[in-house]
This record gives sequence, C-alpha cells and structure tokens, in this order.
Amino acid sequence: MHPILLDLGRFKLYTYGFFLALGFLTAVWFSKRNAKFYDIQDQVISDVFFVILLSSIAGARILYVLINFDDYQNNLLEIFKIWNGGLVFFGGFIGSIGATIVFLKVKKIPILKTADIIAPGIALGHAIGRLGCFSAGCCYGKQCDLPFAIKFTNPDSLAPLNVYLHPTQIYMVFSNFILFLILMWLQKRKKFNGMIFLYYVMLYSVFRSAIEFFRGDFRGDFFFEFLSMSQGIGLIVFCLALALVIKLTRSVNGPR
Repeated sequence: MHPILLDLGRFKLYTYGFFLALGFLTAVWFSKRNAKFYDIQDQVISDVFFVILLSSIAGARILYVLINFDDYQNNLLEIFKIWNGGLVFFGGFIGSIGATIVFLKVKKIPILKTADIIAPGIALGHAIGRLGCFSAGCCYGKQCDLPFAIKFTNPDSLAPLNVYLHPTQIYMVFSNFILFLILMWLQKRKKFNGMIFLYYVMLYSVFRSAIEFFRGDFRGDFFFEFLSMSQGIGLIVFCLALALVIKLTRSVNGPR
C-alpha cells in the first residue's frame, strides 16, 4: 500500500526492499538458531546464506526479466532496479539451489542436512518478505468483490489502481507462515536427511500453484494459458521432490 517507506529527498527507502531485507535477516537468524538442533556450527549457516543471497536475487531477477522482457527491452537499466519489485521466487530457488550445492560440495558440508536446517527459516523469511510485495503492489490479484478484497490507491503502486483485487500477497504471507509451522512440526518427526527440505519444496509448490489461479499480473505461460510459468516450474519441482522422498524413505525402511 505504501511503496516508499521513507522519503528524504535524494534518499528513498523502498518498502519492498525493507521487507525483503527483513525477511532475509529473519531467515538467517532462525536458521542459525535451528542449527543447534542439528549440532551444526552457526557460522556455516551464515556462509550458506551469503551464497543464497547473491544467487537467489540474481536468479529471481533473471527469470522475472525473461518473463517480462517487453517491459525492459527499451530501457535495460530498469533491469537492475530490483527495489521497485520484480522477483520470481522459483528463479531464485533454482539459482540458489545450484550455487549452494556447489558451495557445500567444495566445503565438504552435508548437503541434505544443511537443507533441512534452513528450510523452516526460508519459509518464515519468505512470509515476511511477501509483505514487501503487498506494499509495492506487485504480485497483485485478479479483480473480485470479496469482503476482504483490497484496493490500491497510491500512484506509485505496481497494481491497478482503485479496483478491488484478491489480496494474493497476503495469501502468500499466510501460506508461508503455515508452511513454517508444518515444517517445525515435521522436524520433530524427521526420518532421514533431506526430509524437511523436500516437504518444504512440495508443500510450497502446492500452496503457490493454488494462489497463482487468483493472480492478476502477467507471469508467463507454461502450458498455453492454463498454467503460469511458476505453476509449471512448481509442478516439475514437486514431482522431483516427491520422487526423492519416496527413494529416501525406501532406503530408510529397507526392502520389503
């Protein structure tokens, strides 16, 4: 609702960037606390999140620009203005996964165990970060007449103005927070390394795909106009994660 949190003339603090940073710091803080549950040094988590920070922003921005390239082809400098909004989670997810795996392999740190440590923190941080989307007006919903519909009136908002929309940003805040609670419940019932992270991937894909049906902004087509790019990627990621869960569960339970 308020794209600019603080305006001091030459200096402007954008609400989107503020909540993005707050969400990231929350993910780091919680993951470092969670590392004690796994008997892992918190400095390892700090190093991992530094890699995640750089690779996720790059990946999320690259995928967003590719999907919306028509908006940038005449002004390429706008590509670098991420404080105005414009990140695709799955782009950041893919980018950070690749970079983090390479980093952990080089450092000889257990990959699946580390992934379990940071998964709940990422869900919690993501919930906070989505408040930035709400403030900037990006990731907006379709028009609706529901009692809890929202209307953007700030001319700096990225959402259509003065029409009632699905509060999809708030849907994503709540879904990520619920996901965080589920992961913390699962953590006490963990059966194998990688379980918490893989369930995070599957559940996030389901929640995100459901919310996508209420989105009103263009997000690229994956399957004609039925599935968005995020839904298509989520479907693929869900299937891969499910296959790994089945494989790892069988390895723990043994042949029958």
